[in-house]
Amino acid sequence: MTRAALTLATLLLSGTANAASPVPTVTGAYVEARTAEVFAGGCVMNSEAETMGRQAVLAWRVDSGRVDGVAIDGLSVVAALSATHNLGMREMGGEAPTRVKAIVYVDQRASLAQRDALVSMARTAIGDLALSIVEVQAVPIAFDRSAHGASVQAGDASLQVEAHIHHDPSCGAMTWFHPLSRGADAEVGLTRAQAFTGQALGSRWRQVDKRSAFVGTFAF
Repeated sequence: MTRAALTLATLLLSGTANAASPVPTVTGAYVEARTAEVFAGGCVMNSEAETMGRQAVLAWRVDSGRVDGVAIDGLSVVAALSATHNLGMREMGGEAPTRVKAIVYVDQRASLAQRDALVSMARTAIGDLALSIVEVQAVPIAFDRSAHGASVQAGDASLQVEAHIHHDPSCGAMTWFHPLSRGADAEVGLTRAQAFTGQALGSRWRQVDKRSAFVGTFAF
């Protein structure tokens, strides 16, 4: 093979690799908490499958990135979800929610264009879980992330999650679900506290000390 042909082949292979692994356009920190455990033994899983897990709070803090050409570095967006069925059961072949209502909180510091971009990002991240956004509010968002966990306060939604969980190996516990957000690279966490106290979703909830969270990063 001539040097020119070898160079061309190398470029083609490089282009194929780049096409297969596009560079993420938005990256940052991610945390979610649900109202059913995501790490549990089979008996707990069965008891919660039909009656719990219909609500969740999800939060993204952007480190860097653009959406539709709009820079959203350093801004946060939070979504509170309430569904007709457990949000995770479709992963296991169960019934998917027939409707999911969402309220989205966007960072009050964002410009109008950035607020639209944050809502668009949330829609991209959770897909059909965001088909029915009943309200968008611009509020102060406190998103604190450390090696030990994460805490978020945004309007009527709040959560506090520890990054590490403790479990008794004799109980047969396992991780049943994946994070609800696209592009999340997150580990199971312990929800120390989670709450939604608003009226827009038709339901309110509070939860403490449940293995119902994921905490980590996102990129898409």
